[in-house]
Amino acid sequence: MNGQKRDEIKPGMAVAIILKQDQRSGKLTQGVVKDLLTKSPFHSHGIKVRLEDGQVGRVQSGCEAD
Repeated sequence: MNGQKRDEIKPGMAVAIILKQDQRSGKLTQGVVKDLLTKSPFHSHGIKVRLEDGQVGRVQSGCEAD
């Protein structure tokens, strides 16, 4: 899962996202999806989501839940 297809991402799913301020460094942040913010079925840079802790970023991959 590369985070580009909306139908692969569901609320409650553990994912790794890239935050806007981390785009240059490529640092990933892990969390659990609360809301899907991208409406289109596909986005080349990753579907934008809000995590349960309120952080917003684009999904880069799925990850193992803690």
